[in-house]
Amino acid sequence: MDELKPGNLVELALVYLRLGLTAFGGPAAHIAMMHREFVEVRRWLTREEFLDLLGAVNLIPGPNSTQMAMQIGKARAGNWGLCIAGICFILPAGLIVSAIAWCYVHFGVSPNIRYLMYGIKPVVVAIILQAIWNLARTTLKGVFIGVVGLIAAVLAVIHLPPLAIVFGSGITTASAHWVGGKFTETLRPLFRLFALVAAFVLFAYMLVNHQTGRIPFAVSTLFLYFTKVGAILYGSGYVLLAYLNTDLVFRWKWLSQGQLLDAVAVGQFTPGPVFTTATFIGYILGGPIGAIVATVGIFLPSFFFVGLISRLMPGLRESKLTGSFMDGVNVASLAVLAVVAFELGTSAIGDWLTIALAVVSLGLLIRFRLNSAWLIAGGALLGLGSKLLGV
Repeated sequence: MDELKPGNLVELALVYLRLGLTAFGGPAAHIAMMHREFVEVRRWLTREEFLDLLGAVNLIPGPNSTQMAMQIGKARAGNWGLCIAGICFILPAGLIVSAIAWCYVHFGVSPNIRYLMYGIKPVVVAIILQAIWNLARTTLKGVFIGVVGLIAAVLAVIHLPPLAIVFGSGITTASAHWVGGKFTETLRPLFRLFALVAAFVLFAYMLVNHQTGRIPFAVSTLFLYFTKVGAILYGSGYVLLAYLNTDLVFRWKWLSQGQLLDAVAVGQFTPGPVFTTATFIGYILGGPIGAIVATVGIFLPSFFFVGLISRLMPGLRESKLTGSFMDGVNVASLAVLAVVAFELGTSAIGDWLTIALAVVSLGLLIRFRLNSAWLIAGGALLGLGSKLLGV
C-alpha cells in the first residue's frame, strides 16, 4: 500500500465521488466495482489485502460496502483517507435521495426508473461475477478451504446470519490449523478481535433496549434512532426494512407503511449506499435538517467501527494461526458475495436481451478491462431504449 503523499486525498475524493454516482446494484456490486478500481486498475491493494479488508467489514455491523470504502481510504491515506472515502462515497447518493425526497414531499410521487434498472442489473451481475472469479483464485488455497467456502455458501442460501457464517468459518479454519500441531503461536490478536466484536454486540444490545413505547417525533430522537440502527444492523436492506417497519411504522407511527416502502425503493434504485433510505425518511419527517441528521446518524457508527477494527488487521496476519482464521473469514465472505450474485442474477436475467447484456459486459470486463461506469451507463441506455421501443 502506498504512503500518504500530497494529492492522495484529492485523488481519493474524486474517485469515490465518481463511484458514489455510478455504483448501482447494492453492496455486492459496490464491492466488485471497488475491487476492479483499486486492485486491477489502480493497484493500490493486492488481492490478499483486499480480501482481508472484505473479511474485516463482514465482522462488524453496518453498511458493508461503505465500510469497505472507508477501509480502502484508511489503507491509502490513514485516518483522513478513511473520512474522505466514506464521506465522498455517501455524499452523491445523499444528495440524489434528498432531491427525490423533495419531489416526493411536494408532488407526492417518486421517480420510476425500472426501465433504466432493466439494463443496469445484468451489467451489475457481470461486474460481480468478474470480481468473484478474480478473488476466488486468491482465496481458494486448497481443498479444505474450498470445502469451508462451499459450506458457507450453503448456509448463506438458507439465510443463516452472515456474522455467524463468517465467524464460524474463521473458527473452523483456525481450529484445523491448531489441531494440526501449531500450538506455540500467539492467540492474542484473535482474542482482541473476539473482544472487539463482542463489545459491538453488547453495545448494540444496550441500544436496542434503550427506548420502548411510542415516542413523539424530534430531530434529536431521529438522530439517536438512526445511530442505533447503524450500530446494530447486520445483514441486507431487508433487515433494515424490518427494523424500520417495527419502530417507525407500528410502534412510533411516524410513517405510513406506504411511505416506508417508497423510502426503501428509493434507497435500492439510486447509486451508492442502500442506507440512504434513512436520508429519504429524514427528509419526509424533518425536511433538509432531518435528512442530514438521519444520514449522519446511520453512517456515524461505521466510521468508529472501521477505525477500531483496522488497528487489529496487521496483528491478525502476524501468525499462521490468526492468519488461518482470516482465511476462513475471507472465503466465507466471498461465498456470501457469490450467493448474493446468484440471487441478483435470477431476478435480473430473464430474457435474451438481459442474457446478452450480462455476457457481453463480462467479456468486455475480462478482455478489455473496460471501466464499469461506462458499462453501467451503456446498460442503462440500452435498457431504456429497448423498453421504449417495445423490444
